[in-house]
Amino acid sequence: VQLQASGGGLVQAGGSLRLSCVASARRISNYNMGWFRQAPGKEREFVSIIRENGAIYYGNSVKGRFTISRYNNNSTLYLQMNNLKAEDTAVYYCAARTTWSVAYWMPSQYDYWGQGTLVTVSS
Repeated sequence: VQLQASGGGLVQAGGSLRLSCVASARRISNYNMGWFRQAPGKEREFVSIIRENGAIYYGNSVKGRFTISRYNNNSTLYLQMNNLKAEDTAVYYCAARTTWSVAYWMPSQYDYWGQGTLVTVSS
């Protein structure tokens, strides 16, 4: 499956952004799909995932501020980001795999990646 992420930009601290990831798959609910981010000089970090069965997980640093969702009709995964902080600045990537992995927070577990979209939060 091919993934195309978009929606990044420059926002002030406390603001909001919504990222989108369009998949070439007909039904994205057949995939486990998630978001990772990578800040300059840091490793790629797990942000959130929505499982095939609809279960959702978040990284500790974004719980209560970010919301992941998906819409099968347009094969799009979303990440609504509220109350953004300077430390949220990173390139955000969408990712997918066909089967569930208990190590879902590890980037190496994913077979498909989007190209990334840059989010910059000014303080």
